[in-house]
Amino acid sequence: MNVQTGLDVLQSTEFAGLKGKRVGILCHQASIDRRFQHIMDVFLDAQARNLITVKAVFGPQHGLWGHTQDNMIEWQSFTDPRTGLPVYSLYGETRKPLPEMLDGLDAMVIDLQDVGARYYTFIWTMALTMEACAEQGIEVWVLDRPNPIGRALEGPLQEENFLSFVGLKPILPRHGMTIGEIARWLQSEYYPQLNLQVVAMKNWAPDMYFEATGLPWAMPSPNMPTVETAVVYPGMCLLEGTNLSEGRGTTRPFEIFGAPWMDGWHIAEKLNEYELPGVYFRPIEFQPTFQKYGGEVCQGCFIHVTDRKAFKPFLTGVAVIREAIQCYPDKFRWKEPPYEYEYHKLPIDILLGSKTLRQRIEHLESLESLEASWRPDEKTFSEIRENYILYP
Repeated sequence: MNVQTGLDVLQSTEFAGLKGKRVGILCHQASIDRRFQHIMDVFLDAQARNLITVKAVFGPQHGLWGHTQDNMIEWQSFTDPRTGLPVYSLYGETRKPLPEMLDGLDAMVIDLQDVGARYYTFIWTMALTMEACAEQGIEVWVLDRPNPIGRALEGPLQEENFLSFVGLKPILPRHGMTIGEIARWLQSEYYPQLNLQVVAMKNWAPDMYFEATGLPWAMPSPNMPTVETAVVYPGMCLLEGTNLSEGRGTTRPFEIFGAPWMDGWHIAEKLNEYELPGVYFRPIEFQPTFQKYGGEVCQGCFIHVTDRKAFKPFLTGVAVIREAIQCYPDKFRWKEPPYEYEYHKLPIDILLGSKTLRQRIEHLESLESLEASWRPDEKTFSEIRENYILYP
């Protein structure tokens, strides 16, 4: 059966529970229903039928319409020329909605397509919005959407000193939760005074990858063009903390990596010797159009996921970095701060969640030992997660 998102379900109930309320909407370009209609148009249609009143729109990283192509580019609030609504930026000087932005709202409706990885900042924009609404006595409605890479989890929890905007609360790099389930966890653990309503999906099963849902894929951010990108992202985003290109500026970001000083054929051979589950590394050349090594010819690999269920994206990302350190000790470097509003700690440390894991990778510990180090965290978080699951 075809999956219905929270937005689809809300429409089918004629906005039950929201009728007569003044609402704000936190959304982005992927906030569409199964008929390709954007939530702003859906809600303005409901307003025309006197069901609700839309007061303001809020947008996360990359802008309401995904116009900020590169990473860590701020955008400014504006008045939407098509609707006349104020659109507030929550990625820039302000990341938590200010009281004046929330003035006059009865409810905040959050409809964001997440990709199942801790570093993807939309869940943390949601968290800060929940916090702000709790302080102002405004109820929050989260319209649930699929986790495009399913229920599997992988990786370590962050240490307290390494929480950041790529992980404001302790959660795994691949968390295996929907955005509605994350909202339930955040409300229970951190914002208990918040009045939270989660509109659950219909017909979604946790073992589904996005293609199985029958829903249209819209890019939640400019460098998340396909479901395949989302599959590798929980590991390959780690390359943002290095001087390796993660493929930004190409048509297949995060599936491609490399550098001008890398021998793609050699690194592919070395990585394939690991026999990592569900993945094959194919040597390539590529020329990014922007970001790291823009305009330069790089060599590296294309990551072919041959078995999604066996594939371990976080372990794979760690393996890529470990092998780059081993093969190119004089060329490989960690990226220096700032990174995602952290101005002192290394970007790789806040991505990994500790400096300890980074040091162990630097010392070329075996992948088996590295993976064993985060298995207790996987067990811990799996037990926590069970309290908030909507789709057993």
